[in-house]
Amino acid sequence: MDSIAVNGGAQLYGEIPVSGAKNSAIKLMAASILTAEPVRLTNMPRLADTKFLGQLLRQFGMTVTESDGPDGQQTLFDARELTSTFAPYDLVRQMRASFNVLGPLLARTGHAKVSLPGGCTIGARPVDLHIDALSKLGAAIELEEGYVSATAPKGLKGAEIEFPFVSVGATEHTLMAAVLAQGTTVLRRAAREPEIGDLVRCLISMGAKIEGVDTDTLTITGVTSLTGTDWAVIPDRIEMGSYACAAAMAGGEVRLTKARPELIDALTVKMVEAGVEVTPTEDGVIIKRDRARRLKAVDVATEVYPGFATDLQAQFMALMTTADGVSTIHENIFENRFMHAPELARLGADISVHAGEAKVTGVEWLRGAPVMATDLRASVSLVIAGLAAEGETTIGRVYHLDRGFERLEEKLGACGAEIRRIHGPPVEGPADEH
Repeated sequence: MDSIAVNGGAQLYGEIPVSGAKNSAIKLMAASILTAEPVRLTNMPRLADTKFLGQLLRQFGMTVTESDGPDGQQTLFDARELTSTFAPYDLVRQMRASFNVLGPLLARTGHAKVSLPGGCTIGARPVDLHIDALSKLGAAIELEEGYVSATAPKGLKGAEIEFPFVSVGATEHTLMAAVLAQGTTVLRRAAREPEIGDLVRCLISMGAKIEGVDTDTLTITGVTSLTGTDWAVIPDRIEMGSYACAAAMAGGEVRLTKARPELIDALTVKMVEAGVEVTPTEDGVIIKRDRARRLKAVDVATEVYPGFATDLQAQFMALMTTADGVSTIHENIFENRFMHAPELARLGADISVHAGEAKVTGVEWLRGAPVMATDLRASVSLVIAGLAAEGETTIGRVYHLDRGFERLEEKLGACGAEIRRIHGPPVEGPADEH
C-alpha cells in the first residue's frame, strides 16, 4: 500500500486551491437517484469516496460520467432507468455514507435492499436513527442477514420527526426520503452543517419544497417528482481547515483560494488565539506565521456546527504539539477519536488521553519517524506534524488520506513542502469516511 514521506523543516509559501467538499458531494450524488432527469455536479472532488459511490450508483443502472468542463471538474449523473435497488455489502462496506442511498431508492421506487455499513474505526455510528425515521415516514423495514429491506408500495407519507440528538447522516438521509413523500414532514433537532445547507439548496433547485434552511427545523412539503439540475459543490471546509493548520505548523504564508473562510470560524478563532495571522480575502483566506515565535497553547472542545468540528480535531492537536504550554482538547462527538495521539507521540509529542479528553503539553520540536494512519483526519494530522519534524516522517496506510484529500502532495509541494508518495500495492480501506 502507498505511504507518504515528509522531510520537515521547509516553510510554506504560495497558493492552495480548495476542492469541492467531499461530505457534500457524496450526499448530492445520492440525491441524484431521486430524479429521472440528469444532474450535473460541478466543483466535484476526485476522491476514493466519490469513486466508490459512483460504482454503487452504476450498480443501480445509472450512468456516471466524469469530465472537465468550463467550470472545472464535473460529473453527470443520469438515473433515467433504475434497473436495480440492491446495494451489496461489498460496495457499501467501502464507505459508510453509501447506506444513505436507501432513502432515495425507497422514495423513488417504493422498495430497496441495502447492506448495513459495518464497523467504524472512530467509534459507534449506528444507523438506528435512519431506520427509525424511514419507519415514521411509512416504510416497512426488515433486517435480515446484514441487510435492510425497506418497502413503501403506496409511497412514503409525511411525518413529524424529532431526532433524539443531532445527527448529520440521519438528517440528510431523512431529508432525501421526505422530498418525495406525500404531505408534510417536519424534522426537528436537525443538523445545521454547511453540507446539509448545500444539499437542501440543491434539492430546492430540483423542485423540492423545503423551508428552514440552515436552521434546526426543516419543513418539507412532498412533491410527486423532481427535475434535473446543475449544481456547484461547496468548498471543502475540512480541507480548508487542514491546510490552514499545515501552513501554521510549517510557518510561512499560504493563500487558500476557492474557499469560504466563514465556514471554519470556530477553528480560525482558536488559531488567532494561538498566535497565527488569519486574513480573509475575496475568495478565501491567508494564513501567516513567523516560525521564530512559538505558538501559544489553547483549549478546544468539539461540537456540532457551528462549533469546532470534530473533523478538525486531529489537525489542531498536531498544531498544538509544539505550542508553548498545555492544550486541553475535549472530543464530544465520537468516543474513539484520539487514535492519532499515540502516532503523534512517536514523533516526540507529549500527549495524555483520558476518556474524551486529551492534554497536549507542547514540546520544542518533533522528530521524524515511521507512523501509521488510523482514519482520514488522523492521517492528515500526521502529515501536518511531519512538516515541522526534524528529519523524515513516513506515514503508512494513506489510503485513508485518499478518501478525502485531492492531490495533497501536489498542493503542499507547490508551496515548498518536501513531500512525496511512495507507491505500493493497492489496498481496500475500511468503512470509515470522515
